[in-house]
Amino acid sequence: MAPAWGHYDPIQDEEYGSLDDSCVGASEDVHKTLQDPLPELSALELQPEDDSADENDTKNRNPEDADEDVDSDIDKDGPPSHGAATSKEKRAAQNAIFRSFAVKKEAQITEKEVKEALQDIEDDKLSIKQLLKKQETSFSITSPRDYQTELFQRAKDDNIIAVLGTGSGKTHIATLLLRHVLDLELDARKKGQPPKISFFLVNSVNLVFQQSNVLDCGLGGHAVEGISGSMGPSLWNKNTWQKHFDKNMVVVCTAQVLVDCMMHSFINMTNINMLIFDEAHHAKSGHPYARLMKDYYFPVSDRSQRPRVFGMTASPVDANTDIKDAAVQLEAMLDCKIATTSDITLAANAINRPEEEIARYARLSGGYETKFHQELKARFGHLSVFNKLFNQSKRFASELGRWASDEYWTFAFTEAESRKREIREEYKFNKTLTNDSVDKLNTQIAQLREAAKYVKNFDNGIPTITPEDLSSKVLLLHWYLDQYYHRHGNNRCIVFVEQRQTARLLHRIFMHIGGPHIHGGILVGVSGSIGDFNVSLSKQVRTVSDFRKGDLNCIFSTSVAEEGLDIPQCNLVARFDLYRTMIGYVQSRGRARHQNSRYLHMIEKDNPHQEALIFEAMSAEQRMKSFCQGLSGDRLLDEPDVRLTQLLLAETNLPSYQDPTTGARLTYSSSLSILGYFVACLKRGNEQVDIQPTYVTSRAVNTDSNGMCESGFQCEVILPETSPITFKTGRVHRKKALAKCSAAFEMCLEFRNKGYLDENLLSTMRKTAPDHANERSAVSEKKKNQYPMRVKPELWQTGLGSAPELLYLTVMDVDAGLDRPHQGLGLLTRMPLPQFPAFPIYLKDDRVSNVVTVPLSKPLKVTAKVLGLLTEYFHHIYEDIFHKDFETDSAKMYYWQVPLRPSKAPVSTSADPEDVIDMVQVRSVCDQPEYRWTPEFPLEMLPDKYIVDRGAGGRRFYSIRVMPDMKPLDPVPDNAPAWKWNDNILDYSVSLWKKDRARRVWDVNQPVMQVEKIGHRRNWLAVVDTKDDEEVKEIKGNNITYLCPEPLRISALPIPFVAMCYVFPAIIHRVEDYLIALEACQMFDLNIGPALALEATTKDSENSDEHGQEKINFRSGMGPNYERLEFLGDCFLKMATSISTFVQQPDENEFEFHVRRMQMLCNSNLFKTAVKRTNLVEYIRTAAFSRRTWYPTLKLLKGKGAQAGTRADHHNQTITHALGDKSVADVCEALIGAAFMQHNQRGQWDFQMWDEAVKAVTKLVMNEDHVMEKWTDYYKAYQLPKYQLAEATAAQLDLAAKVEKLHPYHFKYPRLLRSAFIHSSQAFMWEHIPNYQRLEFLGDSLLDQAFIMHLFFNYPNKDPQWMTEHKTPMVSNQFLGAICVKLGFHKHIRQNNAKLTSEICDYVTQIQEAESESDGAVNYWTAVDKAPKCLADVVEAYVGAIFVDSEFNFSVVQEFFDINLKPFFLDMSIYDEFANKHPLTRLKKRLEDELGCRDHRIATHTTEKMLPHEKDRVVAMVMIHDKVHFHGVAVSGRYAKKKVADIALEGLDGLPEYEFKRRYGCDCSEPVFTDAEQDVI
Repeated sequence: MAPAWGHYDPIQDEEYGSLDDSCVGASEDVHKTLQDPLPELSALELQPEDDSADENDTKNRNPEDADEDVDSDIDKDGPPSHGAATSKEKRAAQNAIFRSFAVKKEAQITEKEVKEALQDIEDDKLSIKQLLKKQETSFSITSPRDYQTELFQRAKDDNIIAVLGTGSGKTHIATLLLRHVLDLELDARKKGQPPKISFFLVNSVNLVFQQSNVLDCGLGGHAVEGISGSMGPSLWNKNTWQKHFDKNMVVVCTAQVLVDCMMHSFINMTNINMLIFDEAHHAKSGHPYARLMKDYYFPVSDRSQRPRVFGMTASPVDANTDIKDAAVQLEAMLDCKIATTSDITLAANAINRPEEEIARYARLSGGYETKFHQELKARFGHLSVFNKLFNQSKRFASELGRWASDEYWTFAFTEAESRKREIREEYKFNKTLTNDSVDKLNTQIAQLREAAKYVKNFDNGIPTITPEDLSSKVLLLHWYLDQYYHRHGNNRCIVFVEQRQTARLLHRIFMHIGGPHIHGGILVGVSGSIGDFNVSLSKQVRTVSDFRKGDLNCIFSTSVAEEGLDIPQCNLVARFDLYRTMIGYVQSRGRARHQNSRYLHMIEKDNPHQEALIFEAMSAEQRMKSFCQGLSGDRLLDEPDVRLTQLLLAETNLPSYQDPTTGARLTYSSSLSILGYFVACLKRGNEQVDIQPTYVTSRAVNTDSNGMCESGFQCEVILPETSPITFKTGRVHRKKALAKCSAAFEMCLEFRNKGYLDENLLSTMRKTAPDHANERSAVSEKKKNQYPMRVKPELWQTGLGSAPELLYLTVMDVDAGLDRPHQGLGLLTRMPLPQFPAFPIYLKDDRVSNVVTVPLSKPLKVTAKVLGLLTEYFHHIYEDIFHKDFETDSAKMYYWQVPLRPSKAPVSTSADPEDVIDMVQVRSVCDQPEYRWTPEFPLEMLPDKYIVDRGAGGRRFYSIRVMPDMKPLDPVPDNAPAWKWNDNILDYSVSLWKKDRARRVWDVNQPVMQVEKIGHRRNWLAVVDTKDDEEVKEIKGNNITYLCPEPLRISALPIPFVAMCYVFPAIIHRVEDYLIALEACQMFDLNIGPALALEATTKDSENSDEHGQEKINFRSGMGPNYERLEFLGDCFLKMATSISTFVQQPDENEFEFHVRRMQMLCNSNLFKTAVKRTNLVEYIRTAAFSRRTWYPTLKLLKGKGAQAGTRADHHNQTITHALGDKSVADVCEALIGAAFMQHNQRGQWDFQMWDEAVKAVTKLVMNEDHVMEKWTDYYKAYQLPKYQLAEATAAQLDLAAKVEKLHPYHFKYPRLLRSAFIHSSQAFMWEHIPNYQRLEFLGDSLLDQAFIMHLFFNYPNKDPQWMTEHKTPMVSNQFLGAICVKLGFHKHIRQNNAKLTSEICDYVTQIQEAESESDGAVNYWTAVDKAPKCLADVVEAYVGAIFVDSEFNFSVVQEFFDINLKPFFLDMSIYDEFANKHPLTRLKKRLEDELGCRDHRIATHTTEKMLPHEKDRVVAMVMIHDKVHFHGVAVSGRYAKKKVADIALEGLDGLPEYEFKRRYGCDCSEPVFTDAEQDVI
């Protein structure tokens, strides 16, 4: 709702028109516009139309799979036939809207792609001749980087004044130029020439520190000092200045400081190599810029001794003068030529230009006297000293209102101001030397003090939001600010005023009426003070800093903030007092840098003077643009070359290419279009750079075949980092246009040769992009196949078929005993067994007792007789205990259980097996295997015996004692274990069938024994399943019962040995699993111990890889599964394949690296190794202990399963298991992890420790790109590139020296270090050193390994889910970006992108402030989002560089981690809550919490593919109040929803609530006005 005291007219967006008609009516002319229409600019597009898929950014993803407002299916219902009366009907209607939009968008997508890609699609043979013909001569600078680079190249040769719009990157050009000049300076100093220094001159003190901070980030670590005159008297000392010159390479200061320095001869012009003038239009008349040039620059007669000059301005004039004359004078004054772009709006396209509005407030009343004013005047009006104050008070009453007029007196009469007034009066009295008496002076001073006291006692109260207290101008400003701040304080606003007092009064007013979300501040010049408000430089700097951070969000400023104040978050600029010149208009408008920003011209209704001021400012800007566009060709970058076609025709020897199959033709001119389309097909990377080719042209000399030299131009084309080739240099040509065509032609030719352009010269990138090769090369966990599973190890087959003469003993015992006394058990085998690790079994009460095995090295010689005894003893064990009667052929047996002699000392491996085995017991049992009860059987022999029920294999008992008080015919106690026969104790003791029971007669006088029934438990490897009531009752329930001995068999096997035999099935199951796992390792020639081998091959549930989820079909008792080792192995595999790719393909770029590495480490390749190249799948352990498969594979003669008749010559029973493809690949990675863990030792790194893991990678990837068998093979395969070996320049040596101070590593090859700091946006031709992408590719994997080892070793009990979650902060760009700044690496980055420069500087400021305010907390970096990716890349590239420079010594990587990274992760618990904020969550918060909208939805729609080689696409749409406003397209719903949320957030960013409601028709809630406001409205 618009207030009656004001109204705005949109200048820029005609579409939105005026405010809603319902909000006007208080004034008949509230909508009246200017009589002379203001020039209207085109509306900003609100809805992004970028349909490129955004499915590639998956490094640190944290997606939300569902949201209550997200629909995955909008086709399930149709619209109602009437108006939506219910929420269900409304949803159906919305779905119809979604469908309609999606269908329309599907057609648009198809049309757009056909236009861009194919033009005429009929079959697979696609022609693009018409497309190329249409664009044959198209050529222009399309990237904002191009004009910046072009101006930089121009400034290297000539003095120029760059005329570019606000925010178009002028400072970036200056940074590039300074970097170039400083490199030359270092070379000159190396040659012994006297040192020189550069000066960056600014027009205001507050810009000194802003610009010095920008340069500090971008000058490669060269010392930069910001100096201002307010630094005190010590500045004006020759020694002080000499220290500055010795210490720094660049000084940022105001021109007056340098003029004074020159005046005192602290420095002379010949000691300066570069002068940069910021806001160069000030160089006129007596300005310090002009004085510096006239008094000190031009007097240097030798031009070679003068410094370079570079000027920057948005306009060559700053007053209402003739622009042509002013430009000529400016050029002469700065000894420069003006240079700009042919299309001045190109610079504006790189920034967000604000919408402009005219806000009219009701006419102000003339200056009037408030009641308090009148009282003061009546008392003290006769005092002339107050005349100025009375006039000011009347002016403020008119402009600001009654309250401000009265408040003005409160700070005009502070103690300090009153004292100044008294001193001035005393000075006047003494100066006049009149004969007036001192009494008159004393009377005046007394009256001054009385006035001060009177004002001090005045209570002005709190202003009300009414015309009685505030002017219509202030009320209108309040209305606007309330729209921005009434719900939250996330917006940033600058209110420009003309006078300092106005700024302070407005600040005071809004302290009272601004609401809880406005946090105001004052920004004025540093000279003087406002009342008692002293304005120091430090306060000014702090104000800007607080505004940038958001601690302040509304600044009331004079013109001091017009120039250079760079706050990207600022989204509202209000000209409370209008500008006076065009430059003031342009500069203040440039402060509104945020998307959806607004620039408010506040003028009085029916004030033709103010309207004319706006019109004149805009007209002057247009004249200035016209002048710049009319400059001659030598000053205009990229002047349209209308003769390009003639040039191409004239050059008859230009190369071309024609495809032999399709006839598609590549020429110089067509190459521009082909390359442009190719880049459009690339995925968008994480870096904030432009997705289009960048052309860098330099002067060059061409030598023909006759040795003749001709000067010309050579161009390098730079493509985004996601391109398979990122740069290419063309041939030398006389014309820039031809040079650029040449670079594009050479790049296209290279793409065709490598298959990135097809036979129709169209991009194949949508089929070959590497980042999602992981998806295309992925395998599914859901897709499962049945594979044979080995049950018995191959070891058992050794020596079968003949009776052994030597047997090897393995001692088996439990360290914490069993539930009853036990006797050690020995396992005799044909071959020696390895040393197995201790593993747990679980007793009745869940106590752990570890099985300990000791393999004896000395074999046992066995005779046929001894072997027979052992075999017979084996037979008794299985018959009595397990109710199995196996064929007793010793030639077919592979192990024998034997009892061990009791021993107090542990058995050593060197013990003699004959001393260990209890052969007396063996013979005793073989001689008399059982006892039968008869009336003569001694009662004392019945206790402590193993009782066997002949007829029931499951009925086994330990006898406890004889019960003399109980009789056979007594009833069975109620709590006895259930049995089908229980008439009495004797009946309970018999297991015969009914007919046999009737025939048998038993002694009714036989004794009754108390016995313990032995449970059916076999799987002692797992705790008792408490969910299984039957198992709990069987094992933990009451097992005491009573039996008669006559029907039963009394075994001769001692109970302690029997107790151990009951545990044996679990032990042998684990032993056989160990042996099978070891055989899997032996298949790959890997030396891995049994513990890690089994862990690597164990999958204990259907979804072992789904960490944190409930396990499906979990099989307990299998020991650790492969998850942790797979986590480690995956990391080592990535590192190993990265290194091998790096060393074996020195000429390939990062894109091709990714492709090659993916081919090795992708799951599909590992799956092939496990299934098709080997039979690894048979060795994977997926089965827990089985009561059916643990038995030896001997022919079963009697017992359950005897009919199957298992055969000894088929030792592996036919058992299969289902394995998901991904699980198979995971096991391969786990084996690599096991090979690493087996030999790695924490502490000092030794390359030999990792040889086994290297070999494991080679064996499991089976790829020609990784053939290394040991760690040293990597460096042997590395051929040092030429750029690494070339002689380093002075600048490169300087970089190495500076970086060594940041981290203690000395580079043998400084050019290698330089490569680590070169961003892809810098041209290769500048230093002939590749950018950091290859080193970053390598360093990324090395750092991953260091991070994972830290987690793996320090948190041995954490599962992979936890490690993955806590690895996320370690490898995040957010953290590594903070490390880059903490180390100071960001200062050394060489890049050529203005936007990136700005983002780096902003991030550096934020992260340094976050650290300073963290109170020592190491996780301070989590509070700052969106670190530029290049910062993290540089850290990774540096790690890659030190690794290569050290000849692949990983210890340097570990040292870097220990020194710089590890301190942040000593306590991982502080990162438990670390997570990336998902765009869907942020969008919901933005709409509901910040904009007050509840009526919004997101839905998706799948479109069918319309183009060859394309996949189906998903359109995600954001609906607000039944209208689709944003959409995004990707290859899946998941990525489409994320993309559309990002697009919507960008579109809504910075919008105030009232503007959101107007644009999007939101009526969820209306602004609430106070009664006073409502009255005014």
